[in-house]
Amino acid sequence: MTHHFVGIPELTGVPRVAVVVDVMRAFTVAAWAFARGAERIVLASTVDEALALKEGRPDWLALKDGAPAAGFDAVNSPGQLKSRDFTGRTLVQKTTAGTVGALAVADAPLVLCASFVVAGPTARFLRARRAGPVTFVVTGEEGRAEEDLACAEYIGHRMSATAVEAAPYLHRARASRAAAELTSGTREGSHPDDVGLCLELDRFPFAMRVRREESLTVLRPVAVR
Repeated sequence: MTHHFVGIPELTGVPRVAVVVDVMRAFTVAAWAFARGAERIVLASTVDEALALKEGRPDWLALKDGAPAAGFDAVNSPGQLKSRDFTGRTLVQKTTAGTVGALAVADAPLVLCASFVVAGPTARFLRARRAGPVTFVVTGEEGRAEEDLACAEYIGHRMSATAVEAAPYLHRARASRAAAELTSGTREGSHPDDVGLCLELDRFPFAMRVRREESLTVLRPVAVR
């Protein structure tokens, strides 16, 4: 199966299959939210849209990057979400890179969102469907984020080979600028456990698929055998 890697600014047209990668932290957070019982995640393009989507829906929760803010119920940190109960809830997510990338390719026939915690299931999902060619959207740093590129390349190799040594890819992610910023607390809304949680390979047994649902762009987990 063929695949290539692009940053968000390099996207042209609508790909046939897209895998949008944000390791630190949007799609690690999304996976944790599903593991903690969330039913779906609605992707928002702006902070104002996220708040508007939540307005009038008292059972919806909104989360974003950065420090806590009025109207938002959580920040984009797996360390801060992992102990929360989201059973049956709808979350609205707005982040700097991950949700932007997903919305940019939301009209593609098949869109998955991924990080290391769902890397294996994502590769198996694509392999089972013989999906290709695959466009990997590397969301961080305009396509240069080492943690996202490492994860995308790992999934790409797992699509054609079940036995792939993960350590080199995880090492690249751990040595990335994003990891350094999270470890030092430079990024607002971070937690000391964030980097470690973002590098837990195949923590969850599902992939995450984006679909249009009426006027919303929705992310849901998809069980993968």
